[in-house]
Amino acid sequence: MHSPKPLVKDEQHILKNFTLGKMLMPVVIGLGITALLIWRTADVGTLERIQWTWSTSFWLLLALLSLVMRDWMYMVRIRHLTGRKLTWMRAFVVIMLWEFASALAPGMIGGGFFFAIWFLSREGIDTGTSITVITFTSFLDGIFLAVMAPLVYFLVGHSALFEGTEFTGTFLGKSIFMAFWTVYFIILAYKLFVAYALFVNPVFVKRALVGLFSAPLLRRWRRSAVTTGDQLIVAAKGLKHQGWSYWWPALATTFASWTARYSIVNCILHAFPHGIDFSDLVVYGKQVVMGIIVLLSPTPGGSGLAEFIFNDFLGMYVAPGLAPAIALLWRLLSYYPYILIGAILLPRWVRRNVLAPLAQPGEGKPAEVPGN
Repeated sequence: MHSPKPLVKDEQHILKNFTLGKMLMPVVIGLGITALLIWRTADVGTLERIQWTWSTSFWLLLALLSLVMRDWMYMVRIRHLTGRKLTWMRAFVVIMLWEFASALAPGMIGGGFFFAIWFLSREGIDTGTSITVITFTSFLDGIFLAVMAPLVYFLVGHSALFEGTEFTGTFLGKSIFMAFWTVYFIILAYKLFVAYALFVNPVFVKRALVGLFSAPLLRRWRRSAVTTGDQLIVAAKGLKHQGWSYWWPALATTFASWTARYSIVNCILHAFPHGIDFSDLVVYGKQVVMGIIVLLSPTPGGSGLAEFIFNDFLGMYVAPGLAPAIALLWRLLSYYPYILIGAILLPRWVRRNVLAPLAQPGEGKPAEVPGN
């Protein structure tokens, strides 16, 4: 049993990942790339010709509703997987903080996965259940990408997804295509690996991970490999006796949430038409491709690369020179709000769920939280 003081120290070490500098980094990178793209391609005349109509308001309202649907589905999923032990308000807080952590972490290292376990366990969900729920939800998100990527590729076709962009036929254009499939197969292999751990033999997977990361060049990550192996064993135990009634709502809410996420761009493009018809399925498919490619970005939340890819992949569907501004609107709706909401919620959440339970009579005032 840990004493209060070491726990406070451990919690503060975790909270160093949420300093003001780390919160501002993705904003600065994203806005910097957007500003560069606007400077290179923006057409003042195009901006002046934009007409705000009832149709514009309608489609932007639908974009906001898509954003709400995305997070509501996540809330429904996490309440279902925790046996409804979370109230709607606590589910909202957990999802917002999870999105906040993901916005500040590169997708290539798993986003806010480990922080999500911490957030959930601090909401009164036991550690074993927290590990099971977060590992399972991450696995479900991977299933969505593993299924949808090849599906949209064969439904829409190579040319509709990858041709007609600024870099079509160039080395960069070919590199984007190769990057898409490379990352996809890495995701697929990883999810199959996790599936084997969760449903077949988690102990063997842990031993394999520890053995692999005992090699001299990888030894610095051995402790993390041990932790991951332990978490997979716990999650496998938690999922072992779950039936279809546990699976199908989780799958349905996962696919509904991701569909709502990708509907945001479709709504924005409908809000600012410029006479070129487009297929909503093609736009949806392009976003699946974009979502996978952005996982390559070492920047928090894919900042910079997301704006660049949007400008190249979807720029043909908006008026010339308007793509960077539309990309900014997309990020303002689907990314930056989580940084703002998380920055507002985190200090109060820490006082309520971390410092208050640790404050014992006679211990004195808990240590200050970094960044507050």
